[in-house]
Amino acid sequence: MDGDTIVLAGGRRVRLAQIDAPELTEGECYAIEAQQTLADLLPAGTEVRLRRDRQLDDVDRFGRLIRYVLTENGNLNLELVRRGAASVWFVEGERGRHARTLDRAVRRARRSFRGFWRACPGVSLDTSHGVQTGPLPAPG
Repeated sequence: MDGDTIVLAGGRRVRLAQIDAPELTEGECYAIEAQQTLADLLPAGTEVRLRRDRQLDDVDRFGRLIRYVLTENGNLNLELVRRGAASVWFVEGERGRHARTLDRAVRRARRSFRGFWRACPGVSLDTSHGVQTGPLPAPG
């Protein structure tokens, strides 16, 4: 998958709520690193708890559950934002229970030039749209 979707042991796909990572299928800058950050934080076999946010849709248009993913180390959605591997996305302006915390974390990551905020020139913060990091930088 990419940096904001996981697949559970039973095959069910989960879209991490309120965040967006660069898209692998679109060749976006930092997409590979975002996917790797997710894999590092959530190795195969890691036990997770899924938390639904009643303020948000239950599933997305692709049939993925929309959830906060909790591990023994905390909120995975939030950690990806803190590391600059994902940004905040309030789809259709819907702000869930962790919106304020996620918003503070993305602004801190941006100010600190973490993750794609450093690696991808020209990325802007627009929480009403998914993150667009642009194409991979040319080698050299």
